[in-house]
Amino acid sequence: MKNKKLAAAMAAVQMYIRTQEEAAIIALQKQASNAAVKPAPVGQINLWGLSGRQAIMNANAMIRQRMLK
Repeated sequence: MKNKKLAAAMAAVQMYIRTQEEAAIIALQKQASNAAVKPAPVGQINLWGLSGRQAIMNANAMIRQRMLK
């Protein structure tokens, strides 16, 4: 039962992070489309890189919690 609760909590956090990333991208797109003079892009958000880092952090957290032993 404890593992199910932990998995549900991790899934909820992952979904929250994903929706925040999507909201940030939409906000940046709206801001860029509303600007009269388009500013030079500071940098694009690399979603593949973010998800990869998130997966690594999740794996490390599971190892620290001794789930993968």
